[in-house]
Amino acid sequence: MKREEPSAQVSERDKQAEESLWQRYKAELGVWSKSMLAALERGVKGNKWFSLADKVWSERTLELAWEKVKSNAGACGVDGITIERFGKDSQSRLLAVNEQLKRNIYQSKPVKRVWIEKPGSTEKRPLGIPTVTDRVVQAAVKMAIEPIFEKQFAEHSYGFRPGRGCKDALRRVDELLKAGNTYIVDVDIKGYFDTIPHDRLMVKVREQIADGKVLGWIEGFLKQRVIEGNNWQEAKEEGTPQGGVISPLLANIYLDELDWQMAGSGFEMVRYADDMIVLCRSQEEATAALERLKEWMEEAKLTLHPEKTRTVDMSEIGSHFDFLGYRFQRSRRGKLMKLVRPKSLRKLRETIKPKTRRTNGKSMEAIAADINRTLKGWYSYFKNAKASELGSIDGWIRMRMRSILRKRNRLKGRGRGRDHQRWPNRYFMKLGLFCLLAAQETEIASLRKGATH
Repeated sequence: MKREEPSAQVSERDKQAEESLWQRYKAELGVWSKSMLAALERGVKGNKWFSLADKVWSERTLELAWEKVKSNAGACGVDGITIERFGKDSQSRLLAVNEQLKRNIYQSKPVKRVWIEKPGSTEKRPLGIPTVTDRVVQAAVKMAIEPIFEKQFAEHSYGFRPGRGCKDALRRVDELLKAGNTYIVDVDIKGYFDTIPHDRLMVKVREQIADGKVLGWIEGFLKQRVIEGNNWQEAKEEGTPQGGVISPLLANIYLDELDWQMAGSGFEMVRYADDMIVLCRSQEEATAALERLKEWMEEAKLTLHPEKTRTVDMSEIGSHFDFLGYRFQRSRRGKLMKLVRPKSLRKLRETIKPKTRRTNGKSMEAIAADINRTLKGWYSYFKNAKASELGSIDGWIRMRMRSILRKRNRLKGRGRGRDHQRWPNRYFMKLGLFCLLAAQETEIASLRKGATH
C-alpha cells in the first residue's frame, strides 16, 4: 500500500509551531538546535543545563558573535585592537579563540574604564570597555545561555531583552495609569551595576547552568581587573561593568527574583534594567510596596538611593515622575500629561547646538539635513509627548537657524522679531527641515483616518 503523505496543512502547522518556539525563547539560529529548543520547552532534568560549552566555541557561534560586535562598533580595549583591525584577519582570530575555549585556556583581559557624561547632566558614569576579543566571547556565551533565562524572566521586565524595549515598558505604564494606578513608587538603586554581589549572582546563574566551563567564563568576566589611565585596580567581589556585552543579561538575572516577588505580592512593577517604578491604587499600597522593596534590597545586598527613591501621588496637581526619558505630570486642569524629561531635552539641545553654530560654513540645506538625522530618530521615540513641547523645540531650532542667517546678513544677535517675516516657517519647510509638530499632527490624522475605515 502506498504510504499516505502528510497533508500540507499539518506541515504548515508544524512549521508555525517551530517558528513560535524560536520566537518565544528568542533563540539564535545557528547556536540553538531544534532538539535544544524542544528540551527547553519540556524542561531538562533537574532544571539545569550541563552541556553548553561546545555551543559557545562553535565556529558558527563565534562568527555570529563577531558580526554582532562589529555591528555595535565601539572603542578598542586595553590591547589597542580596534574593530577594523580585528576585522582584517577575523577568521584567524576567531579560530584562535575557538582553540583557547576548547582547551579551556581562554582568559579575559582587563577592562578599560572611561567616564562618560550622563544624558542632560554634568555628572559622569563609568563605562567599562572590554577588548574586542572579550566582547566576541561574551556575545557567544550570551547567545548560548540567554534563552534559558528568557524562559523564566517575568512578563513586565523590558530592559535589554530580545524583542522588547522602552516603548513596550512605556505602553504598560500608560495602561496602568489609565486603570487607576496613580500612586507611584519611583525606585532608584544606588550604583546598581557596580554593586551586584558576584557570589549571590553566581548562585542564581548556577540554578540553571551546570556547565563548569561556561560558569568559569562568566566568573572570569565578572572578575576582570580594571585599568583607568595608568592605574590598575584589582578584581572586586561585586559589580558587572557597564559596557560588557553580557552585563545586561546578568543584571536581569539578579533582579528577576524581585520581579516575581513583587508580582506575587500583587504589586504592578514595570522594570527596564535598573530603572523601575511600582504603580499602586492607594497610598497604603505604595507604602507597603516600598517597604517590600527595602526588605528585598537589604537581603540582596543592594541599596536604594535615599533621595531619588520616593512615592508620588499622581492625583495631586503638579505631581510628576520621570521614566525612560519621559515625564508624566498632572496638569493644573487635572489632566495627566506626557512630557519630555528635562534631562532628555537638554541632551537634544546639546546635540543640536554644534550643528547650528552661527559660524557654520555649510549651506542651509546641508545644515537642515544634518539636523534631520538627529530629529527623526528623536521623534520616533518622543512622538507621544505633548504637542506644545514638540512645537517649542521646533521654534527653538528655527531660532538657531535664523541666527545663522542673521550672521550671514551681517546682523548681530539671535533670530527674533522681523526675522520671522524675513525667513518665515515655510522657508524652513522648503529647506526640508524636519518639523516635530507637523510629523505628530500628520501621524494623528492618519490614525484617525484609519480608525474611521
